[in-house]
Amino acid sequence: MKNRPTYAVGSVDSALLLATLLQQEGPMRVTDAAARVGISVSTAHRLLGTLVYRDFAEQLPDRRYGPGPVLRRGAVQQSSVAALREIALPHLRRLVDALGETANVLVLAGHDVRFVATVECDRVLRVGDRTGRALPAHLASGGKALLAMLEPDELAAVLAPLEEDESAALERDLRTIRRRGFAVNDQATEAGLTAVGVAIPAADGTAGAALSVAAPTARCSRDRVPIWAAALGETAAAIAHELADTAHPAG
Repeated sequence: MKNRPTYAVGSVDSALLLATLLQQEGPMRVTDAAARVGISVSTAHRLLGTLVYRDFAEQLPDRRYGPGPVLRRGAVQQSSVAALREIALPHLRRLVDALGETANVLVLAGHDVRFVATVECDRVLRVGDRTGRALPAHLASGGKALLAMLEPDELAAVLAPLEEDESAALERDLRTIRRRGFAVNDQATEAGLTAVGVAIPAADGTAGAALSVAAPTARCSRDRVPIWAAALGETAAAIAHELADTAHPAG
């Protein structure tokens, strides 16, 4: 688990988050970039200029900024991630209102899962915004929910770097996840944090996405897990339905 360093330089952190968003979501205007990262428009303009200089971004004819040559190596589904985020956010807000804990949407990116949107709950003690962060898929709840849906050859590629005992334990866990339909991360990525995750059913143009609810472990009793899982499953189905409707509008 990688924690934010206490010595983090704000401008560097903002630039890296901005580069990640360009790779995940594709082209955006300066004002949109500023709003997404939580910085001023002038700061966003300077950071984007630096990213262009270093080939992490490029300015398009319509004056938006898109991912540059560096980020296009192994970029994840840009258009579908942007659509996923836009559609998922209202559903995440309703999920947070219902459960009182932080909710996330994330996508599979190689051996990792990357968070593309977070809605925080308003409790003083809460799990914070994970947008732009990456975690090992075999440890995160949403990641394990997605691994459970992979074809055998795809899963084998993920398991290959793991130690034999870790791989065997994960395979047992994935069998349980397939049976019950949700995954649990009990402090595997961060001490004191428990999360429940489900995969979002594949829709046209969007696959390999998941939802999770994360909370301080002290508030995560065993009887709450099925309640969270049921709410996540309903939300995931609603998001998939809306994604399908967007891809194939009526009429």
